[in-house]
Amino acid sequence: MKHDPTRRGFLTGLTGAGAVVGLAGCGFQPMYMPTASGGAGIAARELAAINIPILGDRPGQLIRQALQARFANDSGTSKRYDLGVAFWIAGEGLGIQTDNSATRVRFTGYASWVLTAQDPARTRLTDGTARTMDGMNIFSAQYFALDLENEVLQRRMAEVLADQVATQLSLWFRQRAAASATG
Repeated sequence: MKHDPTRRGFLTGLTGAGAVVGLAGCGFQPMYMPTASGGAGIAARELAAINIPILGDRPGQLIRQALQARFANDSGTSKRYDLGVAFWIAGEGLGIQTDNSATRVRFTGYASWVLTAQDPARTRLTDGTARTMDGMNIFSAQYFALDLENEVLQRRMAEVLADQVATQLSLWFRQRAAASATG
């Protein structure tokens, strides 16, 4: 039987359309869905209203930059929330040689966050955690390369953790909006 790319593309599109229609029937909506008028949705509007204070040390700077990129706000939205973030990375040596030197390190990055309102009481609204793992090979003769790889690893972990924090906050904002609309 000869492969027919036109038929396969049609069937793939038909399957994809069926999945979207099926999800729409169960109430599925994209997390960052715009409003009916085309404006920013609730998650995007609320994320834009978050202030992220300066975090110390290089990993803290990396996660702050990654979060700011996800909460980007070009509309001049006033800040109504503060997001406190603690970010740290722990390493564990793997591939231990007979001289006790490690040839690979597994890193686990953690981010603990708290969202507070910018009201006089500094009301704690929600909090959460995020976690990711990554690894790096260690080459004893390549110190400069190892230092550069460590910077890349920290940036990659900050990006993954920022994605998780942004997703958690977006879900919380959407759930809060849905609860206030029904109650």
